[in-house]
Amino acid sequence: MKVSNSVHESIGNTPLIKIPSLSQYSGSDIYIKCEHLNPGGSVKDRAALQMVQDAIAAGKLKKGMTIIEGTAGNTGIGLSLVGASLGYDVEIVMPNNQSKDKERMIQLYGAKLNTVAPVPFKNENHFYHTAKNKALAEPEKYWWADQFENLSNYKAHYLNTGIEILQQLDRVDYFVSTSGSGGTIAGISKRLKETNPDTKVHLVDPYGSGLKHYFDHGEFKSFGDSFTEGIGIMRLVSNFKEAKIDKAIRLPDEVLVAIAYHVKKNDGIALGLSSALNLSAAFFTALEAPKSSNIVTISCDLGERSAAKLYNEDFLKEKGISTQAMDIKDIAQMTLDYGNKNLEN
Repeated sequence: MKVSNSVHESIGNTPLIKIPSLSQYSGSDIYIKCEHLNPGGSVKDRAALQMVQDAIAAGKLKKGMTIIEGTAGNTGIGLSLVGASLGYDVEIVMPNNQSKDKERMIQLYGAKLNTVAPVPFKNENHFYHTAKNKALAEPEKYWWADQFENLSNYKAHYLNTGIEILQQLDRVDYFVSTSGSGGTIAGISKRLKETNPDTKVHLVDPYGSGLKHYFDHGEFKSFGDSFTEGIGIMRLVSNFKEAKIDKAIRLPDEVLVAIAYHVKKNDGIALGLSSALNLSAAFFTALEAPKSSNIVTISCDLGERSAAKLYNEDFLKEKGISTQAMDIKDIAQMTLDYGNKNLEN
């Protein structure tokens, strides 16, 4: 391992590990790419670094300017870390219903945090528009990262994450991922399919998001809701347009909770919310796929950022979700039942 001369140089080159309990039961090997081991603790460190470096190279981000972005949390943490490492001030706009742990991490890196009420995207007070409008009003002061439309986001994973997976595993039969801004699934799917067109890519969408319905029917429509954070969307953005997807899956919070508690106990991994949904869909894929398949997904972040929801029994009780340990056979059946049911709409 080489020495890094600054913290942003340590972003990437994360390990790929097999999940023993789920792999053994399903008969296929299920791997997670450990993006929680990036210095900022999430997969969003990669996009943050690529966006900032590309903006500097293009002359859009100059010394003395402030990086600004609207985000549900992890991109804000990544930008705060990268900004501090490269000598830029950072201002983050977040909805005030996200994890307090994410808010604290942003502030620990010295960024200015502005929390706003959660409102529909069409409302000008939405966190996205708040950051955008502030940047447009003072273009000499702010550089707006614009993670949803900035293709440096997807480029980070096309140039780096996807190549790392191919270096770590001789064959990838399935890649499974959620989508927020779309950069992760777009960059990795494009790289994997260019290398092996037979690799299948599955999008997993939480309830309350319209991406699955858009993939299936060409229009955005959502069903129910979810307590996941930072994933799912109700509009088509530039990064997601680059994704190469074969199938879309929808799974409810009940499944991701069961998977999260199972692997915490049996495999020693405390997943975050989006990571747990990713692994749930990877397990569903493994149960449906030919035996001995290689299935890869992303550990976006770890459970400390989801502790107030995913690992809070009082919160889950309010949602009507049990945290009692389930037998792996029962988890598998529940995953199949929900997964196959939700393939229909």
